[in-house]
Amino acid sequence: MDHWFITMDGSLKARWQKAFPDAKPSTPELVEKRAKSGDLVWIVTSVASWPQLTQRLVPMGLTVVLLSYAPQDKEALKALDLGARGYAHTLAAANVLRQVALVVTNQGVWVGQELLAKVIGGTFKALSQRTEVSPSADSDHLALLTERERGVALAVSRGATNKEVARQLDITERTVKAHLSAIFKKLSVRDRLQLMLKLSPIREQASH
Repeated sequence: MDHWFITMDGSLKARWQKAFPDAKPSTPELVEKRAKSGDLVWIVTSVASWPQLTQRLVPMGLTVVLLSYAPQDKEALKALDLGARGYAHTLAAANVLRQVALVVTNQGVWVGQELLAKVIGGTFKALSQRTEVSPSADSDHLALLTERERGVALAVSRGATNKEVARQLDITERTVKAHLSAIFKKLSVRDRLQLMLKLSPIREQASH
């Protein structure tokens, strides 16, 4: 897997090279010709065409992370909507960039804990205000799961970590991971964020 860093002039920051010694610099015009499926593409949001570029790269099997000098909630949400897997500060330390890469290449989403909470919270609020909600359809999602899987899924949808879920259900973290893999497959979701979004109407109804 190669790491491509996209800037307007094709430059490469020292911290990017420190994080990934084999990092490859590129420009928006060249990355589509050079990158291959499975590569990780980091795009600085100062590249004005990043939304269009993201939309073209994701279907190519590339994992996209946006880097911003001034992270904003609205921009982060737009990045996720377009298919990006991560959103971080352009000047993030090398060890943080490596963490981001680990998360997104394992089907996770990275936007930082505070920002993630805001994004998910905003989505839950929007979903709870929908005029047409189908409880039967939402219940069908849970009907696909075993009793223990339902417990894990609902706990995760409330933002619990694997460690917290394990403690709540008196099972091991390894068992939680196994259940999550089964849940993702049964509900056709890629990660925890998608699971939260899919189960959000259920969570909202349960809170009333």
